[in-house]
Amino acid sequence: MGARILVAEDDAKHAGLIRIYLEQDGHAVHVVGDGRAALDRARTARPDLVVLDVMLPGIDGLDICRILRTESDVPILLVTARTTEEDILLGLDLGADDYLTKPCSPRELAARVRALLRRAGKATDGEPAVLRVGGMEVDTVRFEVRLSGRTVTLTSKEFGILETLAREPGRVFTRAQIIERAFGFDHDVLERTVDAHVMNLRRKLEQDPAHPQHLETVYGRGYRITDGGTARP
Repeated sequence: MGARILVAEDDAKHAGLIRIYLEQDGHAVHVVGDGRAALDRARTARPDLVVLDVMLPGIDGLDICRILRTESDVPILLVTARTTEEDILLGLDLGADDYLTKPCSPRELAARVRALLRRAGKATDGEPAVLRVGGMEVDTVRFEVRLSGRTVTLTSKEFGILETLAREPGRVFTRAQIIERAFGFDHDVLERTVDAHVMNLRRKLEQDPAHPQHLETVYGRGYRITDGGTARP
């Protein structure tokens, strides 16, 4: 089973969509529609993550965020219709770990939740913290990569791509799927950006980047990772 997630959202339709997408990821989801219920539930149920709408009746999301941060380190994803830089910075200063502005895609929200849970080291049952493909280890808690015992330094985007591929070795991921899973639906990312990151990964991981044995291109489709031949020394 996945994480226990509290969703505080007073728009029933939007809350229902969020629930569907999070439950598809295997999480146990509890939805509340006002601030007081959100605060009470967070204190009693101790969820693994809170999705918190800012404009809640009773107690608004910013006050809830401030209170919860004094009581626990639970990851908080703020969802807000306030789009000014000052409003966003205020939420982050009060202790939110990430934010989304409305209207937002439930798929994007689910991706942000996955990223926050990984960052918090809350790997779900059946989802190992260290992914192993041949002589490569991808540590999703420490954000480290080891190749034949050697630590490889990656950027956050490179790590996200490698983690995405390593979770399902042999599966071909399209560039769009890689953007969705590794970049958290960053709408500024172009598909050719994925190609550039893969080229950099090959320089760091492959013995011969021109003839990759780990990160393979499937022409017309995308990329996959295999346990291929000898690791780069």
